[in-house]
Amino acid sequence: MDHRPLDLTDEQRALVEVCHDFAERELRPVARLYDSDHDHPDPRPLLYRAAELGLPSYSLPAEYGGGGIDDVFTACLVSEELSWGDDALSSLLCSGSFFAHTIIALGDEEQRRRFVPPLCGPTPVFAALATTEPGAGSDAAAITTHARRVDGGYELTGQKTWISNAPIADLFIVFATVAPGTRSRGVTAFVVERDDAGLTVGPPMAKLGQRAIPTAELFLQNCFVADDRRIGEEGQGFYGLMETFDAARITLAASAVGAGRAAVEYAIAYARERQAFGRPIADYQAVSFRIADAAMKVDQARLLTHHAARLCDAGRRVAKEAAMAKLAASEAASFAADACVKTLGGYGYSPEYPAEKWLRDSKLHELWEGTSDIMRLIVSRELLKG
Repeated sequence: MDHRPLDLTDEQRALVEVCHDFAERELRPVARLYDSDHDHPDPRPLLYRAAELGLPSYSLPAEYGGGGIDDVFTACLVSEELSWGDDALSSLLCSGSFFAHTIIALGDEEQRRRFVPPLCGPTPVFAALATTEPGAGSDAAAITTHARRVDGGYELTGQKTWISNAPIADLFIVFATVAPGTRSRGVTAFVVERDDAGLTVGPPMAKLGQRAIPTAELFLQNCFVADDRRIGEEGQGFYGLMETFDAARITLAASAVGAGRAAVEYAIAYARERQAFGRPIADYQAVSFRIADAAMKVDQARLLTHHAARLCDAGRRVAKEAAMAKLAASEAASFAADACVKTLGGYGYSPEYPAEKWLRDSKLHELWEGTSDIMRLIVSRELLKG
């Protein structure tokens, strides 16, 4: 299946080849090893091998040690190719960009030079973004973690949940409110370091899929953070978070496209080889039509994703297009993974084959960085507000 746009530059084509080779050589062979909540290899050696190619920091500014690729469209090419290798490992290896882009968007120059370079180079660290709370998921303005002003800084108290990378992260951006009850007007961003007194990281949380990304709760009890680790002004945190959402949703859509593409390609190969009643199962419409639907949905999602990326790179407001891309891609990935399981029949239900893992992994795309219901809400509001 030829999925690449016709207008790629030579540099983009070379980058796609590098990502595809890494995905095939490094990610696919170990994907199943990391499909565990509590017992998988240390991901740092894999991160360092990716760092030899500059993959974890490709989207970070060159002046801080990154690859200097700042357009969303190229980021989509990278995300799709790595997620074709393994969706969860791709997200894990490139997760530092979520932390870094918040620093870049809200922080001053000293903070950028302090906190972005550790995510680059040959031995980058893992970082995490801590927004979600037990009572605040899609409604990020409802967070209750409190940042109380004290001499020289702030004391943070509260609980965060479903924090990706928490068990292995050295750096966290924690969103807390300096003015409880004021919703978004009080939300402020802070950098918390793993060894800060008052921070406790809970045990890894059990999950349906995407288990290569370790997830845990954070507990903060009078955790002191100095003034120079407040990122941006008081009350800027929510708006900084919203500014990063559109580009993040577009690249996540590309990841879902890559995962869906992997499932479609596997289903095609299996359907051609598997025999039933003396013929390849690809000859039966019940099988072939399902694969056709899956391929169509994945290709449609890719076009929406690339359209949103191009508009974003042109400086356009893309809340609707980003939400459409993420919604279409997440549902296409789930449909394609389900189609792959059905094509394999009983083998699709077995961990000896990748289909059941892809089905479990795909569901997260319908939940993180805004659920599918929230994406529909954004699209409908943008369409109907006039």
